[in-house]
Amino acid sequence: MQVRHLILAFTVAAIPTSAVAQSGGSMAAVQPLHDMVKGWMTQSAEQMPEEHFSYKPTPEVRSFGELMGHVANATYMFCANATGEENPNSTDYEKATSKADIVAGVAGAFDYCDSAYQMSDAKALEEVTFFGQTGTRLWVLMFNVSHNWEHYGNAVTYMRLQGMVPPSSQGGM
Repeated sequence: MQVRHLILAFTVAAIPTSAVAQSGGSMAAVQPLHDMVKGWMTQSAEQMPEEHFSYKPTPEVRSFGELMGHVANATYMFCANATGEENPNSTDYEKATSKADIVAGVAGAFDYCDSAYQMSDAKALEEVTFFGQTGTRLWVLMFNVSHNWEHYGNAVTYMRLQGMVPPSSQGGM
């Protein structure tokens, strides 16, 4: 009985490695996560009516527009660090006031990041320093994906509070 459990444990432990190997490597496994959150975050910004970009569920939190602007700013920062490039963003989208500017910032940030998620696995495993910590370029990109998913969750709440259906619940996936 214990041998069967040991075999099962080794089999389960090998699944993620096997899935990554079949998908073409670490970056090929991460890129779909970036693509998915890119789509849903961009759609959220596009679908929210402009009059709700100033909406705050409580006074202590960012408005929807500030949240989207924060995502744009941070996404540029993460991907510039991961690629070793100078951050090309010179606009503070968190302070932008028009929907058009914020939507353009979100789309531009995610588009800029597309090439970062296409880097080779060898480059992805190179070490970089980010927020005073050392990790791989892949680690920075995973941090970016996690950060964006966290804020997509915020966006879902804002949309629901406005009586809207967020992109991830609209079907078509």
